[in-house]
Amino acid sequence: MKIVKRILLLVFTSALLYAIYYASQALPILTGYSAKIACSCVMLAGREPGDVVKNELGSFPLSLGTVSVNYQDSSASASVLGMFMRKAIYRKGLGCTLLSEIDERELRAQNTNLPSPPAYDPDTIAWPLGNRTYPPGEGYDLQKLNAALDEAFSEPDEKKLRRTRAIIIVHNGNIIAERYADDFDVDSKLMGWSMSKSITNALVGILVKHGKLDVDQPEPVDAWKDDSRKAITLNTLMQASSGLQWKEVYAGPSSATKMLFRKRDAGLFAAESPLVHEPGTDFYYSSGTTNIISRIVRNAIGDENYYRLPYEELFYKIGMLNTTLEPDAGGTFVGSSFTWGTARDWARFGLLYLNDGVWNGERILPEGWVKYTTTPAPAAEQGEYGAQFWLNAGEKGNPTNRTYPELPTDLYWASGYEGQNVFVLPSKNLVVVKLSLSAGEFVDNQKFLTKIVEGVPFAAPDAHPLF
Repeated sequence: MKIVKRILLLVFTSALLYAIYYASQALPILTGYSAKIACSCVMLAGREPGDVVKNELGSFPLSLGTVSVNYQDSSASASVLGMFMRKAIYRKGLGCTLLSEIDERELRAQNTNLPSPPAYDPDTIAWPLGNRTYPPGEGYDLQKLNAALDEAFSEPDEKKLRRTRAIIIVHNGNIIAERYADDFDVDSKLMGWSMSKSITNALVGILVKHGKLDVDQPEPVDAWKDDSRKAITLNTLMQASSGLQWKEVYAGPSSATKMLFRKRDAGLFAAESPLVHEPGTDFYYSSGTTNIISRIVRNAIGDENYYRLPYEELFYKIGMLNTTLEPDAGGTFVGSSFTWGTARDWARFGLLYLNDGVWNGERILPEGWVKYTTTPAPAAEQGEYGAQFWLNAGEKGNPTNRTYPELPTDLYWASGYEGQNVFVLPSKNLVVVKLSLSAGEFVDNQKFLTKIVEGVPFAAPDAHPLF
């Protein structure tokens, strides 16, 4: 009997110690996430704190946290029972940054040399260069288009909300349908999450065009100089086939959550990962590799011009005037996850790729970059991934085995984990933006896009005249 009691005591003690350890790892991530999301939603996107707590932070286990917003110092904080306090601060032009392994005064003192936005009123200029839109014209099956939107905005499960917030359908360069949920509109900045990876693709392309990066060269990451990781190329990073060990899990402590919500320098932390596969042989979707890329971009251009790059070379050139990239505490843009933009800005981004990287006669991305982006990574056996974009190409030699078999193989898209998408369908000259905060009941993208394709049945021209 004494032995049984000792065993039970040992089991209980072990379980208690593990629970304490797990809480010490998980709760700072939970409060870090809550502080960061609350700060960005309130300070950057202009939302009401109560609405953010209810929707973004209202489900378990996030509901364990207590969130406070301080308008005086432009910050948000979160804790659990007064413990594991975390704070995120807002800086104009940069959005919100979580205080991780850095003093607040040091973070606020960072010199980021941001450019000023263009001095023109987009409301006076026609879409897509500006915001003035026109009726879609004749030939569209509005019943099918509206049915697609109605389904996407519906809530079939009251406990697993779809929470679609914005949809834009662009055909032949024109907005033919646009809808927003209550309390959201054309000016609402919405989170892109992992659609940020596709923004990172564009920044790499721009530096390739300027001769500052070469995707086929081994990357000069300091931590890799003296071991087998020195064989990793920018291409294998772009194709999520670096071979680095990673855990892309968000339900608890993992490589990804530790990187985003506990570390000062996301890219430097990810670069410490060991090599477990030969580069280029194993496809594994990884926010870590994207943040390594983001750090490579910073090193390639230098800090003096780094913060100007996405705005002067991309956003401001194509009218994405309401898009913000947020940096980590070390000052590097979190290229995997933290981009905010209006639905129309995301649509402009899709149009840039639809038109082969050319905007209003100017080549933004290098010639051949979109083809490179949409070429399946050799290690992605279903042809499901290119270079920081998802693909519908299908298995080599068997294209019927693809993500969306009822949709064309030339479909590709940027994707965020709560149901954010920018779909590009060249054969139909379509760009479709869907921004959501889905939890369990996601829109069926295949049915959604199929209805849209059926609503624009006529053949697409080679290019829109604006481009």
